[in-house]
This record gives sequence, C-alpha cells and structure tokens, in this order.
Amino acid sequence: MSAETPTVLLVEDEPAQREVLRYNLASEGFEVVMAETGDEAMILIEEVMPDLILLDWMLPGVSGIEICRRIKTRRETRAIPVIMLSARSEELDRVRGLETGADDYVVKPYSVSELMARVRAQLRRTRPAAVGQRLEYEDIVLDSESHRVTRGGEAIKLGPTEFRLLSTLMEKPGRVWSREQLLDRVWGRDIYVDTRTVDVHVGRLRKALCKHGGADPLRTVRGTGYALG
Repeated sequence: MSAETPTVLLVEDEPAQREVLRYNLASEGFEVVMAETGDEAMILIEEVMPDLILLDWMLPGVSGIEICRRIKTRRETRAIPVIMLSARSEELDRVRGLETGADDYVVKPYSVSELMARVRAQLRRTRPAAVGQRLEYEDIVLDSESHRVTRGGEAIKLGPTEFRLLSTLMEKPGRVWSREQLLDRVWGRDIYVDTRTVDVHVGRLRKALCKHGGADPLRTVRGTGYALG
C-alpha cells in the first residue's frame, strides 16, 4: 500500500455495487480496501486506518449507522471522514445519519461521478497534499503536483521521504505526530522501518529547511514525536 496514496475503506454488502465503486475509486487513483459487514469494517479500520470511509447504512449484522457512531466516538478514528450511502431519502434519515457523525450523506441511486467528487472534497479537507493541493505554512510552500518546495522564495531540495514527511506535517500544523504515526503515513504499513529512522529523516528535513537561514520550523516533543510549529 502506497504511503502517498489515500486509502478508502468501502463498506458495501451488495457485490455489484461494491465492484462498481471499487473500479471507480481505483480509477481515481485511490487505494481501496473492502468490507461486506460492519464487524469486518471495524477490524479493517484498526488494521489500515483509512483516509476515508464509504459506508452503506444497510449491512448484515451491525448497521452502518452503528459503525459510524463507533468510529466517531473513538479518539483514534473520529477524524476519518465518513460518507454514508443509503436508500433512505427521508429528511429524518439524513438528519439521523449526519447527527451520528457522518461527514456526508448520499442517497441511492446516486451519480458515481458526483460521489467521486464528494470523496475528493472530503480528502481535500483531511489529506490536501495527497490530492494535489498546494500547502503553505509561514514562508514554506509545498506544491504536491510539481513536487516542489520553497522557503522564503528559495528552492528546497528534498528526497522523496523528506517530501512525504513535510507534506504530512504541513497538512496539520501544530499537530504532534508520534513516530509510529509518521511511519504509517510516510512509509506505509506494509514496510517495516525502525522508529529511529524517523529521527534520521526529520534531521535531514530540518537541515534542508534551514539551509538558507530562518528558524527551525519543526518541533520535537520529548517522548512523543514531532510537529510543525
């Protein structure tokens, strides 16, 4: 699984619908993992920690609305955007879905192209660098499409790992990331890397960002990890 590519968890028990959505998500360049039941979805959320969840309301066993409630009441998962898919079109149902914590509510049958646009909109909010957005923090500018970084107008040369590390930190300035979280986001869960490797690459990133002068924008939080600002 690519560390740069957003991962979408698709929770849908209807095979034909699941395949259509899988195909379109993959065509948009997303990594797709799939679940057919709520219980399976909760296991995958723990294992994968997806960037977005497409969640059908009507599932065998635990309902999608209950899964959404669980996701949004847990500190580790509450920030993951959830788009609820449902044949329930009444206003009361929409309100219930949104009040449970869904970030968006899409009624079946829906336009696949519109749904993909809604997926991109949610990811622009939570993973802007991963969907080609330009990020800025003080005098640092990161253009994820051209893969360029400047500070104070001066070009900063970064290796691929340092670029992913900086884009992760710039997506949420002020957030403290543990070494384990950075490993998952920057290196990916499929690759074993020692946590000390994070320190090495943070050191390289610091050196590159301060090459032309200016204060160190990276903050070390003792016993925890790193933050930008």
